[in-house]
Amino acid sequence: MTEEAIIKGCLNNEPAAQQELYQRYSPKMLAVCYRFAKNREDAEDMLQEGFIRVFSQMYQFRAQGAFEGWVRRIIVHTCINVLKKNKKFNESVDIIHATNIQVREESVPSIIQAKQIVECIRMLPIGYRTVLNLFALEGYSHKEIADMLDIEESTSRSQYTRAKAMLQEILVRKKIMLEPKRKTSDLFAVVQL
Repeated sequence: MTEEAIIKGCLNNEPAAQQELYQRYSPKMLAVCYRFAKNREDAEDMLQEGFIRVFSQMYQFRAQGAFEGWVRRIIVHTCINVLKKNKKFNESVDIIHATNIQVREESVPSIIQAKQIVECIRMLPIGYRTVLNLFALEGYSHKEIADMLDIEESTSRSQYTRAKAMLQEILVRKKIMLEPKRKTSDLFAVVQL
């Protein structure tokens, strides 16, 4: 089934088209949800809620960009809404732990399993993890993140900086970091879907 046929079928509420859309995009979108969620069960709940929104908002797709990108935006916004609804975004890291963090831009692995990195990202406090995912992996600006999360732009920037530093600390502690003198952006390129 072509993407155009799937979209048309979903607009007509055809179960076969809806199933094809779900089967085609759910694995990638589950990976997106997993980066935001506390555990797999929460990620699966986010995914289900996200696809309900995809199906109910299908008429809004205007084919002005990639369909997968449109689906991904809905999934990301669903994840953010779930976190905000459950007030999980307001969880913060102990100030004692945060003050011991030093940014080490030069130390990031070159060859590493994306799954290991995602697991380390998931160890971050939810606020740090959310900003890191939105900025480094989803490509949102700090202004967009601030608007989405109802926080200051400067808060988004500082949470991102602290998240990177804490993530690097976790990677070192777990002996995942292999090569010094690599940029943090290399790490995020490994995780990109």
